[in-house]
Amino acid sequence: MKLCIKNGKIINPNTNFEAVTDLWVEEGKVIYIGERNDWKADETIDATDKWVVPGLIDLHVHFRAPGFEHKEDIASGAAAAAKGGFTTVCCMPNTKPVIDNECVVEYINAMASRANGVNVLPIGAITKDQAGETLADIGKMVEHGICAISEDGKTVANAGLMKKAMQYVKPFNIPVMSHTEEKTLTGGAMNAGENAQLFGIKGIPREAEEIIVARDILLAKYTGVKLHLCHISTKGSVEIIRFAKMQGVNVTAETAPHYFTLDDSILGDYDANKKMSPPLRTKEDVAAIKAALQEGVIDVIATDHAPHHYDEKNVEFEAAPFGIVGLETSFAVSHTQLVKSGLISPMALVERMSSKPAQILGIDKGDISVGKVADITILDPEVTYKIDPTKFVSKSKNTPFGGMEVTGDVAYTLVNGRIVYQKNA
Repeated sequence: MKLCIKNGKIINPNTNFEAVTDLWVEEGKVIYIGERNDWKADETIDATDKWVVPGLIDLHVHFRAPGFEHKEDIASGAAAAAKGGFTTVCCMPNTKPVIDNECVVEYINAMASRANGVNVLPIGAITKDQAGETLADIGKMVEHGICAISEDGKTVANAGLMKKAMQYVKPFNIPVMSHTEEKTLTGGAMNAGENAQLFGIKGIPREAEEIIVARDILLAKYTGVKLHLCHISTKGSVEIIRFAKMQGVNVTAETAPHYFTLDDSILGDYDANKKMSPPLRTKEDVAAIKAALQEGVIDVIATDHAPHHYDEKNVEFEAAPFGIVGLETSFAVSHTQLVKSGLISPMALVERMSSKPAQILGIDKGDISVGKVADITILDPEVTYKIDPTKFVSKSKNTPFGGMEVTGDVAYTLVNGRIVYQKNA
């Protein structure tokens, strides 16, 4: 079947291509870019006034399965991903049981194959049961398809063990994703500072993040591993990463929309849907994160999609679990904050949400050149609306963005040339 996506603005960072034209798909591949009056399409999508981009890729989600399916499962998470324009997502290992062996990897793969077609790539744990004592069976997990290793949700406290993991995984050429949090400095519920004192909430200091950022950069420097730093939130972390890149360290970094949109001054209402780890920081940090995205010091926008059941969040702020959902709001918030404000170009946004994540993973995605797999997102950059969590398809609705006015939405998501999401369908 021949599909034609007509009259859209094709934005493809891998080839620096941006033009209003047609894109043709057949048998799951892009076969032609441009007008073809001699071809007849079996199906046509009118993309007038819309962007046609490589499918968005999220390096950092929590789908909670196995073990916590009341929060999210693979099917509901994949549906949320498709609605958010994501064609590939990487799910973190802090499940029950932990993704620390090939059997759990195979379970994730099997559940993903029964979902809507979104590519769900498991991330393996660094240590067995994320206990921080002995390495997980990384080699066998690689054989069964993990895309990276991480202890996300926790940090490998033992620097020697973290170095050993980096040395072990380096020949596999997959990234080590670091949860940047020194646990001996945590114990609070929001950013340490004036607002924490004002609101009477115990704080989490910025050095808890920055110490692990510095430590793992040094370990990566000496091991040569591909290091990816998760959920960067502070100005100090940005400065450390910038210096490391200048020194040639093989390091990349991500942040999330909440870290360049919100700051800790909004926590005076004690809404646990605004509680995440790392916490919202100061206005100065927000400005630094935006500048780092503009400069390219921070490479990627991820969501850290962390669903929690309503009852779990509907408690006192300090008692509530950390984490918010993000798949269904990521593009809209990012586009509003970064592109509509004039901070970065549409091309740069697509790069940070698609082509760069693909490069970090080393997968042949994030590119809609001829011959590439037709993982495609069609975006409407001009529609303006208020975010309504009741319309989320995720099982959980724990978002700090409810009621926020944004510009930009997902019209279609295609995986392997097949429509997996269509707005208002």
